[in-house]
Amino acid sequence: MSAGSPVSISRTFVELAEILVTEYDLVDVLHLIAVRAQQILGVDAVGLLLADSHGGLSVVAASSELARVLELSQVQNTEGPCQDCFRTGHPVSSADLHSALGRWPSFAPEALASGFVAVHALPMRLRDELIGGMTLFTRTAGDLDAEVLAVGQALTDVAAIALLHERTLGQHNLLIEQLQAALKRRLTVEQATGVVAERTGVDVEEAFEMLRAHAHAQQRKLAELADAVIHDGETPPRLTSVEEV
Repeated sequence: MSAGSPVSISRTFVELAEILVTEYDLVDVLHLIAVRAQQILGVDAVGLLLADSHGGLSVVAASSELARVLELSQVQNTEGPCQDCFRTGHPVSSADLHSALGRWPSFAPEALASGFVAVHALPMRLRDELIGGMTLFTRTAGDLDAEVLAVGQALTDVAAIALLHERTLGQHNLLIEQLQAALKRRLTVEQATGVVAERTGVDVEEAFEMLRAHAHAQQRKLAELADAVIHDGETPPRLTSVEEV
């Protein structure tokens, strides 16, 4: 499996660089990084886990609902490739999850049942401090090319930059506060997504795209709209087709 064309990779990094010099929506940017990673790396799903104030990991973004559920499995069972990656600070791979049933007795069967056969995790760090990781899921067995892993690591680094952009990065307490704020916004968006899905009768993936499209149309932060959905009863309009990201 190889990475996308040099043109598509270049366009992705230019797109992200342009976003990072604006007053961007962090939750939206992390979701975009997960989606773009899936597209240009040629994998089948991508998830991002972020360190919390208790030293564990929490789900902060995913390219699909299936990826989010599997990332949540890693969090709840404290096992899986991204958990190992976060503990060691090194990339972790399983080219065939059938051989990892003993290593990850909860995560591996769930991933296999979801149709994924191989997983790869990349560390997210700021200087020498680990702050999370990216998980790549594929439906075919085998290792990823070195080029794919290198581009994936670069995208993971962009996620770290997005989290800590224009902050005083040397202060550990401020770093923890920033990570916690990102997780809190993500949880608010997830709660609002569930509310929209229940109100409109759509699945959670379409509900999330409805939120994103409405936030973009009104030039509002995604977390701000999510808060209005939860507390003020605001509901974004249905989409005629899911907005392209």
